[in-house]
Amino acid sequence: MTLRTEEKSVKFEFVLKSLLAGGVAGMFSKTTVAPLDRIKILLQAHSTHYKHLGVFSGLKEIIKREKFFALYKGNGAQMVRIFPYAATQFTTFELYKKWSAVLLGPNSHIGKFLAGSSAGVTAVLFTYPLDTIRARLAFQVAGEHVYTGIVHTGLCMYQQEGGFRALYRGFVPTICGMIPYAGFSFYCFEMMKYCCMKYVPQYTCSPCSRNTGGLVLSLPAKLLCGGLAGAVAQSFSYPMDVTRRRMQLAMMSPETQKFARMGMVKTLVLIYKDNGMVKGLYRGMSINYIRAIPMVAVSFTTYELMKQALQLDTGMKI
Repeated sequence: MTLRTEEKSVKFEFVLKSLLAGGVAGMFSKTTVAPLDRIKILLQAHSTHYKHLGVFSGLKEIIKREKFFALYKGNGAQMVRIFPYAATQFTTFELYKKWSAVLLGPNSHIGKFLAGSSAGVTAVLFTYPLDTIRARLAFQVAGEHVYTGIVHTGLCMYQQEGGFRALYRGFVPTICGMIPYAGFSFYCFEMMKYCCMKYVPQYTCSPCSRNTGGLVLSLPAKLLCGGLAGAVAQSFSYPMDVTRRRMQLAMMSPETQKFARMGMVKTLVLIYKDNGMVKGLYRGMSINYIRAIPMVAVSFTTYELMKQALQLDTGMKI
């Protein structure tokens, strides 16, 4: 085997392992918060049955009205989407981080933020239709089903709502929200991880012979860094998430169909005019903190553990 062939083999193995680690991390994190995801969607889009309820009362009402497993409605579509989404996001982040280090220097704050943002945008570009389908399925209430599954939802939207454009409705606000969300998520996690390992390793790290520098974050430290990163990222990007959901779910009820004919800016402005900042653009934010902090914490923690298990934390050159 030539040196070039061996290098290609190492790179290919690295990409495959990164895809696996990222996909598993995404599935674990989303399943952990699936019930909170569903009630968030119902509250964001002002579901007739749940819009008057809070987070915990809404969860109780779902169980009462639709039984326990209704908390996970749409999670099948979520798993189909999240594995390729998270796999793509984490893998491309590793690649973008390497490239930004070459172009902007290994300690560039802008480089780390751009690497995270670019990874998020790349992942969304490839998996967005599945997110739209999953939102439609999660928004349905027992006894009022319009769609029967992932394929049926996709076909109905394609045939009845304008082809592929329907599957990408809300894509622009998603990208606008993803840039700060993914950028701050990865940047904050990387910086907090760095600070923990440099300044307080005696409290946050344990020895690991495979890890570059001989240290690896402990499990509680991973969860803490991931949770804080998620909280910061959500604070900046949440209004775009609300806008995206309104556009995705516009055709699900007569009173919200007006959003189907609007672009991102008009939708955002109308939400603000109708409901204001707190009850409009930041509606459901409390549940989003409850949901986002453990979700991002589990995501980054699982990814770091998978990296250790697959020996991806050795400072491999690619």
